[in-house]
Amino acid sequence: MECYICTECGTQHAESGRHPDSCKICTEERQFVNPQGQKWTTHGSLKRWSRNTVHSQGAGVIGIGVDPKIGIGQRALLVRGAEGNVLWDCVPLLDDGIAEFIHALGGLRAIAVSHPHFHTSMVDWAHSFGCSVYIHSANRPWVMRPDASIRFWDGETMEFMRGMTLIHCGGHFPGSAVLHHNRDGGEIFTGDTLYVNPDHHSVTMMFPFPNHIPVSAAKVRQIAGAVEPFEFRRLYGQWWDAVISDGGKEVVRHSAERYAAAIEGKYD
Repeated sequence: MECYICTECGTQHAESGRHPDSCKICTEERQFVNPQGQKWTTHGSLKRWSRNTVHSQGAGVIGIGVDPKIGIGQRALLVRGAEGNVLWDCVPLLDDGIAEFIHALGGLRAIAVSHPHFHTSMVDWAHSFGCSVYIHSANRPWVMRPDASIRFWDGETMEFMRGMTLIHCGGHFPGSAVLHHNRDGGEIFTGDTLYVNPDHHSVTMMFPFPNHIPVSAAKVRQIAGAVEPFEFRRLYGQWWDAVISDGGKEVVRHSAERYAAAIEGKYD
């Protein structure tokens, strides 16, 4: 029995005797199925042919990726908190080297995931480090490998460790969330909820990014309103080096106003 991993989105599925016929994450309009057909791998195969990569993404923030690319090119962020390390979002591979590296840093106190495109092999990670995975309950339908390590949370915010608060934003997925870290003026970790643009001076919000369907002006205001009560300077987005190093709160305000105005036909 294997827990098969979709090679297109990187999502690990529940244990089975053969791979699933399709991937629920890929077959809905936020993602897509590989035009050459659905393909699958396993964690064991990934450990043989791939490796984790590590790059600093800021003070106390370590990026973890996979080489060669698997899924949508996800990278996770290890955030050094006052009460221990948190893994924000997840990647499909956990190799022996990165496991040893993280254990040397004190292990993981918790894993928190922004939305289903970053669920990947979160259960394997939770088992390895003996910690819980925090996911907003609105994203429960997209958990493809149910497990006792997963803790679903409800409501608009949840402080799961001192200085670490999950904020429910919605938009990209019903349960899309961001992580606020109350450190040095504040920082938020956003996944795809607030997508850092190539200029690194603005963010955007979308329903699906691959298929370029916008969210409504009301959703834009909902997302921006969810983070407004929190102070933050830095914003860590979805991919390698998608970082706004200062002025992040004003960037979100300005970007939301511009986006809403454009959707409502008031932006030239």
